[in-house]
Amino acid sequence: MVCAGIGVFTGGADVNRRKVWLWVLAGAMAAAGATLAMLRLHHWNPGALTIEGAVIRSDSDTRKQLPIADAVVTASDGVNSASTESDAVGYFKLRLPGVVWPARIVNLTFRHDGYQPLSLDMRAGLRLARKELTITAMKPTLQQSGADSDKPQSVVSNIRLRYTVNSEADENIGSAVRTFQVVNQGNVPCNRQTPCSPDGAWKAARGSLSLDAGNGDEFRNVRASCIAGPCPFTRLDSTGYADGGRTIIVSALDWSNTATFLVEAEVFRTALSSSVRESYPVIFGRALNFTVPLTQEGVSIEAEIDGTPMVFPLGPELYLSWANCSSRPTSKEQKAVVYLCELKPDYRF
Repeated sequence: MVCAGIGVFTGGADVNRRKVWLWVLAGAMAAAGATLAMLRLHHWNPGALTIEGAVIRSDSDTRKQLPIADAVVTASDGVNSASTESDAVGYFKLRLPGVVWPARIVNLTFRHDGYQPLSLDMRAGLRLARKELTITAMKPTLQQSGADSDKPQSVVSNIRLRYTVNSEADENIGSAVRTFQVVNQGNVPCNRQTPCSPDGAWKAARGSLSLDAGNGDEFRNVRASCIAGPCPFTRLDSTGYADGGRTIIVSALDWSNTATFLVEAEVFRTALSSSVRESYPVIFGRALNFTVPLTQEGVSIEAEIDGTPMVFPLGPELYLSWANCSSRPTSKEQKAVVYLCELKPDYRF
């Protein structure tokens, strides 16, 4: 009886253990499902990590937080790493290869001559999975800020911009006036011998005038009309001159006596014209900013250096003796070029 009782007790314990394991397994599956659902909700998938952002200059005045170009940005999780450089507006985007799981620490480093190195630790997870933008402000070195210069600084003042804009312009260089006649005898039955009047009753005649404006020129605002003879019994065909162009053809149908027609048109020529424009830069701190049209040529800066007026052509190298300049195009819709010039340490505004 004792052995039988022990056997019954052992079987009940096995059943309880199985139930516990089943509950543990069900709980683990539910937790995994909830985690997977949460990751999918946040559009997170294990794999390569993409980080994007911008590098700017650190300054309490937001107007002086200039973009930093050519900053070297490196990301590493201890196993994989990737590097890139910021572009003209400080933008960067890099892709860290391999599988980056949540809670993994990703180290970002930023390096640029003239700025203090910067290192950031970011924890990979749902925040990075949402691809939040990383805005990094780098502090300039003393030499970059111009604060360590012992000798007197030259003063740059009265700054003005000059540039040339080329544009195509239409110029009215003259006009054309011509007449032509359509010879015909009225009241002659057509007898189905074309051309005929619109109703097919009377014999008609056709006439036309062709004009060539010449190479590079074109006719515009072409006008044609009947000015003499039985004009009510004539019809002009405008298909050959309505849109103008270098060559035009004016045709007329006459089903009465001889009629006279007048053709007039203006002659235009497209020419390239240049005009000199002037503008002024915007200055914040030790940097000046200005924009010019995309079609500009010959940008130069007029300024006074310690009271002496001077002209500084920028040229393709964007060289200035007193500043470091860079340029970048804007969007296709704006059609402009943005310039940024930062003073060298020996100068001040």
